Amino acid sequence: MQLNPYLLFNGQCEAAFKFYAQCLGGKIEAMMTHAGTPAEEHVPAEWRDKILHARLIIGENVLMGSDAPPEQYQQPKGFSVSIQTKDRAEGKRIFNSLAENGTVQMPFEQTFWASGFGMCVDRYGIPWMVNCD
Repeated sequence: MQLNPYLLFNGQCEAAFKFYAQCLGGKIEAMMTHAGTPAEEHVPAEWRDKILHARLIIGENVLMGSDAPPEQYQQPKGFSVSIQTKDRAEGKRIFNSLAENGTVQMPFEQTFWASGFGMCVDRYGIPWMVNCD
């Protein structure tokens, strides 16, 4: 069994996944728009270039997502995508990158359980936690 986060965006999935690939050192394995698929006829013309499905591979991990139609989109709440790393410098780099142009909820710093931990919401509205063992 594999458990993968599936993120919904408000029309920014392509930009977000390109950013995550760069920030997290991953590879975009799939980036499919509505255009040219059976889903094309179910979305407005201006939505056809939005992402129907994206898949990003980061090591052995998978992050997936798509653009939710405007009438169905809801701001994410009640979860965070959690990143675990052993390298504090790498954790801080990832956190700072994710937090840039976003909102820091808890600055990246040492805690009683970790050499580094921080929480933020990125520029695309996705909540993240970065934890360094």
